[in-house]
Amino acid sequence: MNMQLRTPSRSDRNLVRRLMELYQYDFSEFDEQDLDEHGCFGYGDLDYFWFEPTHAVFPVTVDEKLAGFVLIDNEVVVTGNERSVTEFFIMRKYRRQGVGKQVAIEVFRRLPAKWEVRVIEKNAPAQAFWRRVIAEYTQNTFQEKRLDNDEWQGPVFYFDNHTGQ
Repeated sequence: MNMQLRTPSRSDRNLVRRLMELYQYDFSEFDEQDLDEHGCFGYGDLDYFWFEPTHAVFPVTVDEKLAGFVLIDNEVVVTGNERSVTEFFIMRKYRRQGVGKQVAIEVFRRLPAKWEVRVIEKNAPAQAFWRRVIAEYTQNTFQEKRLDNDEWQGPVFYFDNHTGQ
């Protein structure tokens, strides 16, 4: 299985927007979001991920077929952190095959920073995934805490990979 984390072109915006609908459909079991009157979930302004230097988007392919995406930004909730995994989506077909782990590690390798990954409280599978992947990637040199404030409610995993992993 050949996973690739692509650097997107501007023409990938609509592609990521369509993948976002699949992601939000999956995620609706945790956040109870409903479709709008047009049958879409919608997701704010994805354009920031193409035009803001602090934001990044990476479409994911497996064997040259679309398999998901990752959105990165600098909107953090733990003081001192620099980057955040904003959204992370791997299509169900590719889950539990190591694709998500490969994607996460490749993102961290490409973008050394003080990272944080936030997971909503109800999403126990994502919490287990991130705890396992970050522990392995950092050799257990990460921190985890639960926040319950105006900015975030739930676990936050964070680490610094400036030294290279």
